[in-house]
Amino acid sequence: MKGITLIKVISASTAALFAFSVSAPAQAPDLALLNGLQKGEWTLKSRGSSDGGQKVCLGDPAILLQIQHSGTSCSRYVIQDTPNSVRVSYKCGSSDHGVTTIKRESSGLVQIQSQGIEGNAPFSFNVEGRRTGAC
Repeated sequence: MKGITLIKVISASTAALFAFSVSAPAQAPDLALLNGLQKGEWTLKSRGSSDGGQKVCLGDPAILLQIQHSGTSCSRYVIQDTPNSVRVSYKCGSSDHGVTTIKRESSGLVQIQSQGIEGNAPFSFNVEGRRTGAC
């Protein structure tokens, strides 16, 4: 009789645990630095570059975390998160991945460093992101 009661308790506990884990989907982390950035048009360009840079409409600041893999669904792991600096590692599919560090100088100016692998080739870049208007 004790064996049957034990099995019932274990079964009920397992079912409750499974139901809880299924009903609570994982959500993207809330990063302090990204939440403090102004929305709008941002220009990303290499420091000292004379070209116009790349324009992005910053509705969701998380796009700055994976510039090289924009538009790709990637899993992320937060390495560091402070109000003025964030460092995130991300993985996209079986081989593409990267690590991005963003340092905030103001709500409209950031320094971004990213490196990783895309399409079996390495990449590494440093850009300045500056809010340049509305989009």
